[in-house]
Amino acid sequence: MILRLKKLFLLVTLSTLTFSCGKKVEQAFSFVQLCDPQLGMGGYEHDKETFAQAVEQINELNPDFVVICGDLVHSPNDSSYKDFQEIMSGFTVPCHLAPGNHDIRKVPTAQTIAYYRNKIGKDYYHFKNKDHLFIITNTQYWKCDVENESKLHNEWFEKTIKRKKSKRHSTFVIGHYPLYTESPDEKEHNFNLPEPHRKQILQLLKDNNAAAYLSGHTHKLTINNYEDIELVSGETTSKNFDKRPFGYRVWTVDQNAVEHHFVPLKEIRKIQ
Repeated sequence: MILRLKKLFLLVTLSTLTFSCGKKVEQAFSFVQLCDPQLGMGGYEHDKETFAQAVEQINELNPDFVVICGDLVHSPNDSSYKDFQEIMSGFTVPCHLAPGNHDIRKVPTAQTIAYYRNKIGKDYYHFKNKDHLFIITNTQYWKCDVENESKLHNEWFEKTIKRKKSKRHSTFVIGHYPLYTESPDEKEHNFNLPEPHRKQILQLLKDNNAAAYLSGHTHKLTINNYEDIELVSGETTSKNFDKRPFGYRVWTVDQNAVEHHFVPLKEIRKIQ
């Protein structure tokens, strides 16, 4: 009887060891895409209220982090950036910012770039979450050739997406301008990137296990799919030209799929 119990204990122990040494199950996670809070675009007080409401709702969701796809304010100055940062500080999760054309101007200068970096922080960088790579870009450097900046940014982007490539973990690129709005062959206009950079970026995304490119700028929902890569410009919290509700997109990532869905703002309450 004692011998039989010892054998049973050994089998259970071996089974446990085999299970613990098996393939590691990746943790699913979620993050939020918030577009163009742009304080002053839809009415300054209105935009503060909607942005604050988004912060409150997102905290209730408790995602891993938030990315904001540019145009933090409509007119960058000490006052508007102070208001933006005061509301953003209400997040209980990390918040990562990409600059937009309103933040550093349509054609950035050394002065507007320095002002953004001084008030907000880095205008491009990367981070990882559960071994997935997230690249925050400055799409103004793709939109126009900025002396002493565009070349450095573009070389950094290419090296980063190639160096950090993982076959098991997806890459996500975050910017302000969409790569395109209707077709990868469309001409450049106010809402997208110029064709040379667009084709190069699309190829880099395809070759380096990118799952999605997240952007803003259009102030309307724009969803495209390029070679199984999701290209999403989401709804804003300031002004939507397509009359969609104010809100944000929640992305979920696991070992089987990458998905996103829209969450509208609830009733907007006044900032006290």
